[in-house]
Amino acid sequence: MNADLGPLLYSYFEDYLKCQKGLRASSLKSYRDSVTLFLVFLAEQTRHKVSRLTLADLTCAHVLGFLQGLETRRRNHVRTRNQRLAAIRGLFEYLARRVPEMLKEAQSVAVIPTKRSAPAETFFLEQDEVQSLFAALPTEGPSALRDRTLLLFLYNTGARVQEVADLRFENLELEAPPRVHLHGKGDKWRVCPLWKETAVLLKQLVAEQRTLNPDQPVFTSMHGQVLTRFGIYKIVHRDTR
Repeated sequence: MNADLGPLLYSYFEDYLKCQKGLRASSLKSYRDSVTLFLVFLAEQTRHKVSRLTLADLTCAHVLGFLQGLETRRRNHVRTRNQRLAAIRGLFEYLARRVPEMLKEAQSVAVIPTKRSAPAETFFLEQDEVQSLFAALPTEGPSALRDRTLLLFLYNTGARVQEVADLRFENLELEAPPRVHLHGKGDKWRVCPLWKETAVLLKQLVAEQRTLNPDQPVFTSMHGQVLTRFGIYKIVHRDTR
């Protein structure tokens, strides 16, 4: 295996994941975190510096040891362990395409089983509880319109938090029939119809923003900055407790 590991990893992230697969920044971070942890584990096991690791160090045996360490030393949940495994599988699959000598290890990693875990408990509100929630929301204040619109938009569309954070004015079609274009996972777009009351609130929010920039985020903080996923979570958590 004459190929250097460093350039291959750089190509994997910058060309394959970012450009070819079009992964979002949050997904790229998850892949990077998994690979970083794996490289640190390899350095410990081989007693090499990370900068001295080679393709020969990437073996199925080391992947198995890494996964075991996630559960025993780091006390990670099974779902986290499976997420890390999926990222490592993707890396080995890519390396096998670039370096045929890696195919044997990639095949071995591909058949490492994921572990079963109990599904997370699902919490939901009945329709009357949802109506009570919206009835109790503030109607006045600097963020009242934004918060009501945000919660109704989430309820209407079932959008992922990242889709809401990425939403721009140009993604909205508020004239009949109103709808929204959502940019989801895998760089895929989907169109979702909007209820009349959702469109009315969005029109009010657009008018309040006083901007003609189509790239302006729909949901912003009090300082005009785009709401992050964490910011959206805080609003939802505060208003639905």
